[in-house]
Amino acid sequence: MLILFIKTVIIALLVFFVIRLMGKRQIGEMQPFEFVITLILAEVACLPMNDPYIPLHFGVIPIVTLAFLDIALSFIGRKHNGFRKVMDGSSVIVIDRRGIVYGNLKKMNMNVDDVVVSARSAGYPDLSAVEYAIVEPNGKFSVIEKPKDPTKPTAAYYPLALIADGKPRRENIALCGITDAQINKVILGGGLKKIKDVLYMDIRQDGTVYVSPKYRPCYTDKVSISGKNW
Repeated sequence: MLILFIKTVIIALLVFFVIRLMGKRQIGEMQPFEFVITLILAEVACLPMNDPYIPLHFGVIPIVTLAFLDIALSFIGRKHNGFRKVMDGSSVIVIDRRGIVYGNLKKMNMNVDDVVVSARSAGYPDLSAVEYAIVEPNGKFSVIEKPKDPTKPTAAYYPLALIADGKPRRENIALCGITDAQINKVILGGGLKKIKDVLYMDIRQDGTVYVSPKYRPCYTDKVSISGKNW
């Protein structure tokens, strides 16, 4: 009994440590791979805890391996946007200013009822009040409400990410019609030297750019854009 008690304490503390390494997230906020690892952790941890004849290292080694795998994949994802997109997916707009985006519904394997139910669950039973609806990589349904008075300058905007973790988002740059020269001008105007100095940058439909550098305070700028298709 004492051996089983000691094994349980060690496994419990190890699992707690691994979960802390993965970050403070609720189950619904986890990326797909993080959720899978959490499920496997629960199963692996139970083996040596339930059976006194299973050696402790039968649980410790898989748990440590899963922790290393999660950290390694997170590190690679920060360095390579393409890899992160494959592992975590990306946000998909299912409602924009023109209405429901049918092509994106097919990509997400969703139907109109799914959109209506999700919007209603988010507190928007009337789709005409929705400016944008986005399905996030963790499966959550985000809604940006239309302005009460569209003639006022407080119109709702959907910021489009241009740079994340020092890496340009080429598909978004092409979508909004901004050039590399304009991006570099914004970066240099904020006292930065290169794209890698930018932690996050996005742009709105009116050309307002928000920049959050890695080691400096955030700032905004304004550029002219040729594309407003988002």
